[in-house]
Amino acid sequence: MDETVAEYIRRTVLKMPRDEIKTMLQKWGFLSEAQLQTLNFHQIKDNISQEVVQLCEENSADIKQAAALDIIYNHIYQNKRMWSVYQMKKSGEELEYFDITDFKKKFKRRLRSALKNVTITFKEYEDNAIWIRVAWGTPYKKPNQYKPSYVVYHSQTPYVFISASVLKSNLPLLCQALIVASNYHDIREMELRSHSLNSLKDIVFKRYSQNFQTYTPKPLQGGNVEPENADTRIVQENRSEKERIHKLNQEVFGSGPQPKLEFAQYRLETMFKSDPKLDVLDKKEPFRCLVKFSSPHLLESLKSLAPAGMADAPLSPLLTCIPHKARNYFKIREKKGLYPESFVNP
Repeated sequence: MDETVAEYIRRTVLKMPRDEIKTMLQKWGFLSEAQLQTLNFHQIKDNISQEVVQLCEENSADIKQAAALDIIYNHIYQNKRMWSVYQMKKSGEELEYFDITDFKKKFKRRLRSALKNVTITFKEYEDNAIWIRVAWGTPYKKPNQYKPSYVVYHSQTPYVFISASVLKSNLPLLCQALIVASNYHDIREMELRSHSLNSLKDIVFKRYSQNFQTYTPKPLQGGNVEPENADTRIVQENRSEKERIHKLNQEVFGSGPQPKLEFAQYRLETMFKSDPKLDVLDKKEPFRCLVKFSSPHLLESLKSLAPAGMADAPLSPLLTCIPHKARNYFKIREKKGLYPESFVNP
């Protein structure tokens, strides 16, 4: 077994929590049950990793087996990576039968036609998710196994989740291989990012409940409210106002937990209004800007604004519509004529 393969397997084992090493090795399936019985999982991890490497040498493990073990680790600890959502589009509305063998063949052929030194590994999961691991090299260097790109593609959907390596220059090659293999025409980033892959899936696959209606604030209803002086009202809202905010917040965000979204952005285009007498603008041109949001938990942060008194209730649709707008990404971009850099299948 190659020394670089042995070292990579050793480091992969060292990343695993000690009480989960046996389970991950069983899922890997490269070592026999008899070989696993010889391992002492109660010793320090460095000794465990050395013993695993010795067993892999007996089985003549290569880089494909090492990459498969790395996929298993990243599938379980997917939140350690930053994921971006991409949406693909067909030239027509036709539906095609998905052939996983054909997909793999086209993906490999397209990527290797542009760059010979790459390691490509696939693993299929029960939720129709295809995990793809790509380790990138150069025309003169072997692939760097420690900085791979990960792709999660759900067949029969236009959505792809990518955790790119540091080598961003390889992203166009990766996107081209995806649209060729999946028979799509175009692919664009949806400008949503998060460490929580499942939360991004919840948003684009509509697997969580959030209403996207526009509400008109209603005046407070009169009632038996105890008189309060002005200073007190500045410090504390009255009970009816809190109930109103709570009700509107639930109607907009729902009662359940929000998907963990960490980054979102979209382009805003509106007309700038000013007093004609001031003569601020000579031409009536739209005002354009790029709006970016980032937070450890963006949707929960937005949900907490009104109860915390930092924003009026209900929140502006510009804030509450972020997941909804993301799902209609291509529709919005085509209507406005605003496109980021895209990767088109010729």
